[in-house]
Amino acid sequence: MSTDLSIDADWSAQYIDGEWVAAGDDETIAVEDPSTREVVAEVPSATEGDVDDAYEAAAAAQEGWAEAPPAQRSAVVQQFLQALQEHDEDVVDLLANEVGGSAIMGETSIQIASDHAGEAATLPRRMKGERAESNIPGKENVVERGPKGVVTVISPWNFPLNLSARAVLPAIAAGNGVVLKPSTNSPITGGLLFARLFEQTDLPDGVINVVTGRGSEIGDRVASHPESDVVSFTGSTSVGRRVAGLAGENLAVPAMELGGNNAHVVTSDADVDRAVDAATFGSFVHQGQVCISINRHVVHEDVYDEYVAKLTERAEELPVGSAHEPDTVVGPIIDESQRDEMLGYVDRTIEAGATLETGGETADIDGVDDSLVVKPTVLSGVANDMAAACNEHFGPIAPVIPFSDVDEAVAIANGTEYGLSGSVHAGDLAVAKEIAGRMETGNVHINDQPINDEAHVPFSGIGASGVGEYNSDAFLREITETKWISVQHEPREYPI
Repeated sequence: MSTDLSIDADWSAQYIDGEWVAAGDDETIAVEDPSTREVVAEVPSATEGDVDDAYEAAAAAQEGWAEAPPAQRSAVVQQFLQALQEHDEDVVDLLANEVGGSAIMGETSIQIASDHAGEAATLPRRMKGERAESNIPGKENVVERGPKGVVTVISPWNFPLNLSARAVLPAIAAGNGVVLKPSTNSPITGGLLFARLFEQTDLPDGVINVVTGRGSEIGDRVASHPESDVVSFTGSTSVGRRVAGLAGENLAVPAMELGGNNAHVVTSDADVDRAVDAATFGSFVHQGQVCISINRHVVHEDVYDEYVAKLTERAEELPVGSAHEPDTVVGPIIDESQRDEMLGYVDRTIEAGATLETGGETADIDGVDDSLVVKPTVLSGVANDMAAACNEHFGPIAPVIPFSDVDEAVAIANGTEYGLSGSVHAGDLAVAKEIAGRMETGNVHINDQPINDEAHVPFSGIGASGVGEYNSDAFLREITETKWISVQHEPREYPI
């Protein structure tokens, strides 16, 4: 197939065993541009038979790929990185067309995916075994590390490029085969794009396979396939629980990053301007459609009014509109159901007594009848049990909750089943560290905001935010397994 990576290219085939093939029933799924609401591409609607073919190919190819020297596996990932960077403008454009990503979102996706590729390229040489002393005279213990086998990657639509890359690239680098099932809302940038980029490398056929289709039709088969040894899933907690359960039936290792309800805590002695700068990015980048974005602003009562006023001013200054406009910061929500759900949370929060400071409605886009752009929204007088605070709203919405002391701030931050990320702003670093230490979450960032991802630093959630770990050695442990081999060099005395 052509190396054309534009949205106008032919994306109507899936990638199985190194070949581009139509879906088993030849049905397709329309890809809609969230900015224009126009259909911009068609992708295959895979069948369970296609899924079986993909796993069969991955399992067969993985045996030979696992024997490839570390330098060869590393070189393939480096080739992928080179191809990605050579096509960076096309990829940014694809993200705008498929998921409504602004230029900022697209460029950030390239940067993070490149970081993951660079880190993954180092993994083959880091898959080292170890020797262990024995309690038995004359015994030599050796522990070897090798690939699990076939890794399933079920990736989300919000940041499809880098959230696919962080699982696909390490898995391949470690010698595994991969079956990649992207979200129905991002089948190109979360899936088919990877196949086209890997075609520009020396990766053997069958090591990566991409099937596109509706989760309702093939999702269970993908999650529960008997050839799968690891299931990597990023998405909602409700779906993740089902995926993990299906994976567990085959004793596949689940690596799950799920929902979040992340708190941005601002103390009385914090630099309010700095806290608002961080909050503006952490709440509104990519329309708040980030698992680790700020879901709740928890602000001390002494600086509460100042914080709300400054955040409202910043929100009203942000350029909103089509993702195809270069100056747009807040673009469209992915689809109608997401938009309507988050606006419903806003309405219910106002009905419960909160004040709408700004936003709370859609913004018009020229030529579009039913805009998916939600204006940056700030709500004051919010309590932790109001709809926009207790739910993962996944939108450009900033509910601001007051607190009076550190204990109350921690209680508010921890008043959720989720534990993915968070942030703290405080003038006293010791207080900030105390709060961060007491926050029940996998990641906390002091004098920053929650959206951080560095490929060499472990990333994980707790509670309803997931199981397993991503990035570097942490994810390497998920996608590899150890084998203990002992050699008895001297005759051993047995008790019988």
